[in-house]
Amino acid sequence: MATKAQHGIGEQDGPDRTAPTIQTVQRAALILGSFTVGKPHMSLNEITARLGASKATAHRYTKALRAANLLRYDERTSLYSLGPQVLTLATAARAGLPIVAAAEPYMEELVRRIDETIVLSVWDGESATVVRSVDNTDHMVRISVRVGSRLNLTSSAQGRVFLAFLPTEQVPTLPRSVRKSELNEELEAIRKHGLSVNSPTVNGVRTVAAPIFEGDKISGTLAIVGTTATVPDDVASPMAQALLETARALSQRLGTSEDAPNGG
Repeated sequence: MATKAQHGIGEQDGPDRTAPTIQTVQRAALILGSFTVGKPHMSLNEITARLGASKATAHRYTKALRAANLLRYDERTSLYSLGPQVLTLATAARAGLPIVAAAEPYMEELVRRIDETIVLSVWDGESATVVRSVDNTDHMVRISVRVGSRLNLTSSAQGRVFLAFLPTEQVPTLPRSVRKSELNEELEAIRKHGLSVNSPTVNGVRTVAAPIFEGDKISGTLAIVGTTATVPDDVASPMAQALLETARALSQRLGTSEDAPNGG
């Protein structure tokens, strides 16, 4: 009768054989996680330093990640950046967020109610990112918002909602060009009304955004996106109040606490 040792599957073999695989995954994750919005490009020397291994080892990993389209290499600059497959994975990850599934019927109902594009965004650590957009309106001019779009922290209505309700330690450093006194005034108004209105004069698009809470923390924003001709800039308008009502109902669905600001 054959023994475990004869088949090469002794008790210590399993964990020992999986250890290199685990290390490979950890190292690949470390490389990919080293890229940020503030640091979208890295040299092989920088990757080697982050990896804490030899340059040859780092090169083998970057080669494998490039083959999987998880890394991109620019021969002109000799710099690496995240590859297109990362975008596909990011889109799939965002689509699987519980808030997306929970928000779907609320967004569809709000579109039927006000006939404007409705957008759901979440916080990605540095900015508001669009994870769902419903634009099946009856308007001749239909506004679509691309899923995966990262919204400006201070000029977008969604970004300002996050600024108003995020804990201070989670807010990134603001650009020097931002007039903080004016921004603080607006953030106070957002906390008071639970709504942010953005009306860029460049493209004639107006956005009204409201916070979504889970527990006592903001977990996303729900926004109306339309033209300045169809979306009022008044937080007391029926359209803005319909948005606020929907955001509060969704927050309650997600289990918001009574202490959440403008949460219910």
